[in-house]
Amino acid sequence: MSVFTYHLVKTNFFSALQILLFPPKPKNIPGLIHAETMTAMTLGSAIFSPSRMLIRQIAVFAQWENESDINHFLAENSTGKILSKGWHTRLTFMRKWGKFNKFEIPDETTEFENPDSPVVAVTIARMKFIEIPRFIHWGRPVEKLVRDHPSTTLSLASIKFPNTVSTFSIWKTQKEMTDMVHGHSKVPKPKRHADAMKERDRKDFHFEFTTLRFKAISEFGEWDGRSNFIPNLNNN
Repeated sequence: MSVFTYHLVKTNFFSALQILLFPPKPKNIPGLIHAETMTAMTLGSAIFSPSRMLIRQIAVFAQWENESDINHFLAENSTGKILSKGWHTRLTFMRKWGKFNKFEIPDETTEFENPDSPVVAVTIARMKFIEIPRFIHWGRPVEKLVRDHPSTTLSLASIKFPNTVSTFSIWKTQKEMTDMVHGHSKVPKPKRHADAMKERDRKDFHFEFTTLRFKAISEFGEWDGRSNFIPNLNNN
């Protein structure tokens, strides 16, 4: 079974630009199936805020044939060496909604044995340009819901021009995440996510879109001076 990774790193402007202009490609990196390389954003920030697009903060979401290929990339590849200075988690696929090209996402799903297990969620989409203002209108309230939710240990968004957007979040338990999705969280305005999904079903924002759910295998390094984001995980 393949392994997914999510990487976060803060670097200098020129290294960040190098990664964005020359992202990891499967033809050049053994074992890499596909990677999306993006600039990190603060969830819920104003559209024209400096925190909306953090050019020196890079997010990479990738799929690999096995963990040894990840280790080789981080140790030997120039981009991998930069990413190795940040934080990353290695993930086992559990289930999906929707479809996103280039990733080899299984059709089979796996259920968590315990609804109180931690879960990692990734969404990624290619936007329809004409729908971007409408997406922002409905999406920013959801960003704030996830950002401020007491059950997330880490949450952020990322973007790649011209039209790729993504979110990443770690939840203390699967139940708390699904409660948020269905509008059952005990927080102010709990139905923001459910309402946005109804609007998407009415008229789609995207060319392609997927929500992916993962179980974390391990995590490495630090992000924002912190580590151990995933509860009850025996780190390598």
